[in-house]
Parts: sequence; structure tokens; C-alpha cells
Amino acid sequence: MTRPDEFLTIDTPENVVFGYEVVGLGSRFIAALIDTLLIIGLQIIVYLGFFVFLGLVTDGLDGATWIAAVIILLAFVFLWGYYIYFETSWNGQTPGKRWAGIRVLRQNGMPISLSEAVIRNLIRIIDFLPLLYGIGIITMFADRQSRRLGDLAAGTIVVLAHQAVNLESLASPPPVRDRFWQRQAQKPYIQAIIDQLPVERLQPSDLELTQEFLQRRDELTAASALERQLLRDLLKRMAAEPLPPHVANSQDTAAILMAIVQRVSGEQ
Repeated sequence: MTRPDEFLTIDTPENVVFGYEVVGLGSRFIAALIDTLLIIGLQIIVYLGFFVFLGLVTDGLDGATWIAAVIILLAFVFLWGYYIYFETSWNGQTPGKRWAGIRVLRQNGMPISLSEAVIRNLIRIIDFLPLLYGIGIITMFADRQSRRLGDLAAGTIVVLAHQAVNLESLASPPPVRDRFWQRQAQKPYIQAIIDQLPVERLQPSDLELTQEFLQRRDELTAASALERQLLRDLLKRMAAEPLPPHVANSQDTAAILMAIVQRVSGEQ
């Protein structure tokens, strides 16, 4: 039987509940191993290209010191830049995490932003001490939700990734209510709102939680609070101005979310 602390439960004031299964050390070790191998492989390729391109020949200590400085700098860029880049652009996943079927989320269930990715990965060096994630492993065993120091500092958690949901799965075969929201999304009033939003700044990975919500909306007893939260989060990711209160709090929120999903999916 799964313990309650093995789930991340998102419970809004209106009792709209989403649950994510928290992953432990095993899945995270597999993801870290894959990412580490990829980082090492990339480093080897870049180092070889670096030396071949420059045709560098060391003459004395000054040259050796300069080379060592470049290698240390590149190692830093690869180790931290790799994780920060992928976790930000791949909605909380790296290649290793994607292969292992896990992702990083904020503890409120929303996708992580650049700031959380930076914090959790800069502290990775402490988790790694004294060797091979020694402190990180101890912290994960001690924490009820298997968080390392980087997760605790950034307010993030690693969960089992839900099966990918795309626009086709929302529409085929669509529930009756789902067809209703798709028709609502085609209204000129809704389209006028979407035309003013910079939806091109969103990627399909930014919409996974929204797509899942739209697919499961009719299973929820009260979805309006989560609708508004999802819309606010998407507006932040687009760096767009908040919608007027009479729009953001209207009955058309789900239709606006559906229209954003359709627009982004259609432009990819």
C-alpha cells in the first residue's frame, strides 16, 4: 500500500485535487546516471573539438594553467548549464529524467521556472559532497518526500511524470463536455482574447498540466479555482499582462485555456 507522503496532492480551496506520485532514490539514480553519461560524452566531444580547433600546444606553466582554467570553466558550464537548460525548457525534465519517466515540479504542482532550476542545481555541489551524492542521498532518505537539499531550497519535488497528453487525446474520442469547450473556444470573443496574447512564447511542454486538466475537467466537482490558477500561470510564462477581472473570472476560463492549447498545438 502506498503511504500518503508518497503522493504530492494539490488541493485547492474548492476541493479540486490533483495527485502526483513522488519518486524515490531508484528512479532518480537512473536519471542521474544517464544525465551524467551524457554530460561526460558532451564534454569529451567539446574538449576534443576545442583542442583540435585551436591547435593548442602548451609551452610551460602559463599555458598549462590557462588550459586548466578553461577545462574547469567548461566543466562548470556543462554540469550546471545542462540541468538548468533542460529543466527549464523541457518542463522539469532532462534527457535522463524523461527516459526514467520523472519530472521536477514546484510543490504547488506548477512547472518550475528558471529561478527554481537555478537554485536546485547550484546546490547540487553540496548534495554531491563528500562523494557521489553522499549528502543528497542521506537527505533523501531522511525526507518523507525524498527531496535533496536542492529541492528543499528551491521548493521543488520530483514526481512520476504523467503519460503525455496531446490535443488529439483531448479530441478523440472527446467526451460530450469536452466538445462543448472546444466549440466555446472557437467563439469570436474568445479568439479576440487569444489574438492579443503572445502564445508563441509557449511550448507544448508548458501546457501538459492544462491539457490534463481539460481532459479530466468533468471528473472534478469544482474546477473554477484551478482554471483560474492555470490561466494565471500560463500568462506568467508568456510574460503577458493579466486579463481583466471580468474575463479572468468569467465562465469562459476553460474555453480560453482550450483556445490557448489549440493555438499552440496548431503553430508547432
